[in-house]
Amino acid sequence: MGESGALVKNAFSYTDAMITALETSLSPERMATYVTKAGGDREKAVRLYTWNTAVSAAFYGPLQGLEIALRNAMHRELAALYGVDWYDNPATGLDMGSLNRISAARSDLRRDGYADDPPHIVAALSFGFWVALLGAGGRLVVGGKANYEMTVWRPAVFRAFPHVKISRKAAHAPLDYLRTFRNRIAHHEPILDRHLAADYASLQQVAGWISPQTQTWIAHHSRVPSLLSQSPDDPGLMF
Repeated sequence: MGESGALVKNAFSYTDAMITALETSLSPERMATYVTKAGGDREKAVRLYTWNTAVSAAFYGPLQGLEIALRNAMHRELAALYGVDWYDNPATGLDMGSLNRISAARSDLRRDGYADDPPHIVAALSFGFWVALLGAGGRLVVGGKANYEMTVWRPAVFRAFPHVKISRKAAHAPLDYLRTFRNRIAHHEPILDRHLAADYASLQQVAGWISPQTQTWIAHHSRVPSLLSQSPDDPGLMF
């Protein structure tokens, strides 16, 4: 116990043997970024890695909440205009990249024995798919270029953001940035050099554009703020 009488939870002894074993397990290549950041201090490097893992885990829930809110809101508006299977309606004007992602999602569902109906298709499509629908649009199968401004945004998807008056480009920019952030976390890459407080503020802002209630729910349950205030040297750090 410390002077306050409180027990220090999850204290961990970083012996030289333990650090060497962790470097081998996690790989010297993966640890190199952290060793450099720690100025060559191997124990500090492992603590930085642990902190990076903990913060990455904390961001998972808020990012999940945003992603699901986004896809459901966009699906709702596109279904209202083009039908519940809007992704198969040529009038939606989807580009080759989007169509390929839909085809891959359908194949994966069938392979795994799931129905390829709208609820399953929508759930199977990645965050990147939905963010791409807020872009300008790429090449069409028949030649030429998709125009998501005219087939996706103006007639339907702007309504997925009922709590802000915003352009397609202005909606796309923060979501595309959050997409790359999410991918770094998904691939277990370092995020400690990012302005994580700004990332979290952006996530919260975009969630509020879609649903203030979802924004409030994310904020209430999120561990991100407390972890951002927690030092990597805190012996109670957990992921």
